Amino acid sequence: MAELTGGNQGTITTSVPARLDRLPWSRWHWMIVIGLGTVWILDGLEVTIVGNIAGRLSEDGSGLSITDAQVTGVAAALYVAGACAGALFFGRLTDLFGRKKLFLITLGVYLAATALTAVSFSPWWFFVFRFLTGFGIGGEYAAINSAIDELIPSKYRGRVDLIINGSFWLGAVAGALLSVLALDTDIFPAWLGWRLTFALGVVLGLVILLVRRHVPESPRWMFIHGKGEEAEKLVADVERQVEREKGTPLPEPGEAITVEQRGSIGFGEIARTVFRSYPRRAVLGLSLFVGQAFLYNAITFGFGTILVRFFDVSSGVTGYYFAVIAFGNFLGPLFLGRFFDTIGRRPMIAGTYVLSGLLLFGTAWLFGAGMLTAFTMTACWCVVLFFASAGASSAYLTVSEIFPMETRAMAIAFFYAVGTAAGGISGPLVFADLTSSGVVADAVLAFCIGASLMVAAGLVAVFFAVAAEGKSLESIAKPLSARTAEERDGADGATDGGPRSTDRAESRPSLG
Repeated sequence: MAELTGGNQGTITTSVPARLDRLPWSRWHWMIVIGLGTVWILDGLEVTIVGNIAGRLSEDGSGLSITDAQVTGVAAALYVAGACAGALFFGRLTDLFGRKKLFLITLGVYLAATALTAVSFSPWWFFVFRFLTGFGIGGEYAAINSAIDELIPSKYRGRVDLIINGSFWLGAVAGALLSVLALDTDIFPAWLGWRLTFALGVVLGLVILLVRRHVPESPRWMFIHGKGEEAEKLVADVERQVEREKGTPLPEPGEAITVEQRGSIGFGEIARTVFRSYPRRAVLGLSLFVGQAFLYNAITFGFGTILVRFFDVSSGVTGYYFAVIAFGNFLGPLFLGRFFDTIGRRPMIAGTYVLSGLLLFGTAWLFGAGMLTAFTMTACWCVVLFFASAGASSAYLTVSEIFPMETRAMAIAFFYAVGTAAGGISGPLVFADLTSSGVVADAVLAFCIGASLMVAAGLVAVFFAVAAEGKSLESIAKPLSARTAEERDGADGATDGGPRSTDRAESRPSLG
């Protein structure tokens, strides 16, 4: 049980993290996965639908006076900018006010913005609410990833996080197939089909909201922010549910941790922690996000153009090809995720990054030699992205677990924003002309750029990745508020409370 001293902002000794980590998998964990994880399906749906229905939006009779370039250029850039801004804005609020408040608010922002996108009557209206849709989705990444990793037992954290992040591609499959349906004017009039696709996102979001209302606040966040008793009660309730479900008593938890409760942590301390105390981990996070962003843009940004220009595929059926590619993306985290918990983070992160990069180099060579058809090109992309998707999903897992708890949501937000900006801004600028020029050598160059950055990120992971598999979050990165017994008793005087586990000793467990 917690021992609280000094009022609401005192020192607390608690075994809550160890009690959460020793829980067996249960219906309670499935509720968390469904309530929090399914939002990535919405993100995949959003991104894919807009890209695939751009042609219909720009046609006469769509009800919106907008060009194809404005949809795929301005609107896409605004969505990316909104996602970056939302991640940073809501990431800060998530660390300040809790995971649950923010993952309800961010979903609400997404729902409202998507519904208003569906009734667009002018380009400026469409642009504004594409930005706000991205703003909500970006906030989801920070709030949801931090909550999931703090609620899921350490034994399952890697595979669950990867599969949840990989579920983006289930939304992409749905978006690709829905776009084919929306483009069929024999079924829906030109002004209605694209609106219904956005409306479907709202319906799915409302269902998720109903489930999410039952997902609790993170007890880890609670006991640091002066809510130790509430955290204890919540975990005790969960333990009783699990014991009833399993029919056996739970094993004894591991050791307790002592923390000094505090209300908030400033940007300055967060930045110092991430970049001064954990510089190698910061380099790792940036490398993983930028590498996967460029690889995905090298393939997905121009996949439709490549199929049309080089393989004479009709633009009306490219959605089917993309659905196949997207499904291959989901299979990667689904089948490889458990190995991140068993074989380990470092070999799996490095392996998936390097292997996907090498496979893309091979695809580029085959394409340049004229040895591929539309079907074999799609098959090559599927193999590349099977491994790349697991690697890309592990980037979110990595930055979520390798920094102290007080900085978790903000760290996710920062690295997500940098990676998203690199992919959504630099990526199109680099790859747009290369994939649309109609010159084989240009497309080969685009593939090689993405492959090179992916391999480079994998090599960074070889040296800098953290062996976090099966470990508690508190042993991977000691909370900034954690205190040792000596510090708690004042035997050795006051200390700055900085992280004990640094880049030079990142593998040593360090509980207070």
